[in-house]
Amino acid sequence: MKKVSIVFSLLIFVLTAFVSVSQLFVVPKGWPKQGYDFSRNPLSNEKIALGRALFYDPVLSKNNTISCASCHNPYNAFAHADHQLSHGIEDKIGKRNAPALVNLAWQKKFMWDGAINHLDMQSLFPITHPDEMGEQLDQVISKLKGATIYPKLFYKAYQDSVITGEHLLKAIAQFMLTLVSSNSKYDSVMRHQAVFSNQEKNGYQLFKKNCNSCHTEPLFTNHEFENNGLPINKILKDFGRMKVTGLVTDSLKFKVPTLRNIQYSSPYMHDGRFARLQDVLKHYTLSIQKSATLSQKLQQPIVLTSNERVDIIAFLLTLTDNSFISNPNFNYPKYNLYP
Repeated sequence: MKKVSIVFSLLIFVLTAFVSVSQLFVVPKGWPKQGYDFSRNPLSNEKIALGRALFYDPVLSKNNTISCASCHNPYNAFAHADHQLSHGIEDKIGKRNAPALVNLAWQKKFMWDGAINHLDMQSLFPITHPDEMGEQLDQVISKLKGATIYPKLFYKAYQDSVITGEHLLKAIAQFMLTLVSSNSKYDSVMRHQAVFSNQEKNGYQLFKKNCNSCHTEPLFTNHEFENNGLPINKILKDFGRMKVTGLVTDSLKFKVPTLRNIQYSSPYMHDGRFARLQDVLKHYTLSIQKSATLSQKLQQPIVLTSNERVDIIAFLLTLTDNSFISNPNFNYPKYNLYP
């Protein structure tokens, strides 16, 4: 017993050996104030460690095969690689592409249609959705109680070994709050630590002229819902935000995604219809579909030559933050949750 106790103590030390709390969340210089209210869920090393363990654990799904990371892989900027649409338990397929998880403290609405309005509740949707993780929260809690390590982790995080749904969801939110990306080449240029190449500089100017109204710096999203002129997917029949609000004026409107780390987060759009950035730019210059709810920002045609499209892509690649992609604090925990 003494040996087992020592092993668990060492394991919990590894789980909580993050950087100091004061460094867990830092607003980058020049960025707007975050919207998340940390006073209602104060960050701690122990809660983040718990949230990280839960994020990567398939025990959250009905058949213990799908974790949050199954659709939000750190090496794909916490988006979903290889598939246009998210894949769930029993090979079920969802209706939408899994968006990248990054800079979530600045967001007030989540999911492509904004159906969730608080990060603390966001993970409940995929956990309980029948085509994703397909589980019930009380069943997740029951399974966690039966795992040797989790009561200890919950005690470390909340000074209470009783596992509750509120603490589970808030811990996952804490881990996701730490997923801040602000160290790309673009950021270095803005800090006067680097310079754009001529091609990147030209792409930046073209981006500011044609794209920045929706993909607003420095977060590269305006957090709004826009109809970007995509023809409706006749199989999915997804009308976006209208499903949430019931307003015809919200038909075909989807959340504007961030462009940070876009190099790694393909495929693109809410239904993953475009595999390449070249295809995305061709859409905006050649294939905008007019409709009653088309974004006002796209009413006038975007005219770009093929060389200019290449220059914009060169700029978009400067939004890649390799330190974010490879951050060991974000990756799969190197320990066994079930010794």
